[in-house]
Amino acid sequence: MAVIDFGGVKEEVVMRREFPLRRARRVLKDEVIAVLGYGVQGPAQSLNLKDNGFRVVVGQARQFRRDWDRAVRDGWKPGKDLFDLEEAAERGTVVMMLVSDAAQMAIWPRIRRHLDPGDALYFSHGFSIVFRDRTGVIPPGDVDVIMVAPKGSGSSVRRNFLSGAGINASFAVYQDATGHARERCLAIGIGIGSGYLFPTTFEKEVYSDLTGERGVLMGALAGIMEAQYEILRRHGHSPSEAFNETVEELTQSLIRLVDENGMDWMFSNCSATAQRGALDWKPRFKNAVMPVFRALYSSVKSGKEAERVIKACGRKGYQQRLARELARMGDSEMLPAS
Repeated sequence: MAVIDFGGVKEEVVMRREFPLRRARRVLKDEVIAVLGYGVQGPAQSLNLKDNGFRVVVGQARQFRRDWDRAVRDGWKPGKDLFDLEEAAERGTVVMMLVSDAAQMAIWPRIRRHLDPGDALYFSHGFSIVFRDRTGVIPPGDVDVIMVAPKGSGSSVRRNFLSGAGINASFAVYQDATGHARERCLAIGIGIGSGYLFPTTFEKEVYSDLTGERGVLMGALAGIMEAQYEILRRHGHSPSEAFNETVEELTQSLIRLVDENGMDWMFSNCSATAQRGALDWKPRFKNAVMPVFRALYSSVKSGKEAERVIKACGRKGYQQRLARELARMGDSEMLPAS
């Protein structure tokens, strides 16, 4: 493992030079990897593994025609390497649960029947295992239970793979029944295109992921952008001006500088006026949102967020309600649908 120094805090991570693709292929040479679900992460992870030379089959419920048809368009052939969920699980020695968290609860009793001693049960999110008292996903004791959680959407996992950049991912072993769970886990991480794997636990992954999604990555970002945009518009600024100062410059310029070389690099590439103002206002924003983040993390750790997700996503008509919520966002003046 490589040791990375984060400002004096040292962390051990796994990179391609420590665990090259040829080693991953050797570890999984006798495995059949069954990817269950062809929605968000399934397409990217299955295609990346296939392109990297692993034996992969895809499991997808036929009644979800959009996902089934997408798999066919991507080159998976029914009866050869595309099957319904249970048949794919039966064929696999590594069963990758990449359906949604709500769907994992629904299909688990059927999938569990097809897990043989020595198989590996794989997740890209620790939700079902950490909140197993609510989800009912309790693996048998004779299988490995592992996780690789890419830090990006499925489209980013695939796009970065095709560009050769790779994507960061966390990894964890929940249950090591074979004595080889960690090696299998890392091999899959390399196989799906991760170039930087850092260790975690199922619990820490869930707590950080749910906090991040509701916070900086999605919820907080969307809320802060809406607030600034509305203030500018109320004070007579045009939609173009409000949009560019809120969205365009952030997404097309400044965040790219952060990605390139850090927050200080972005600040140093802005005007003295911008630097001074941002440095002065940063503490005020931090102090303002800190209570919100404390409440958010507490809600995540207590399981309240999990309960809300399970209840909402399992409710009849949820997909229609979700579509309406996203449509309102897409129809907004700030971010109109293209």
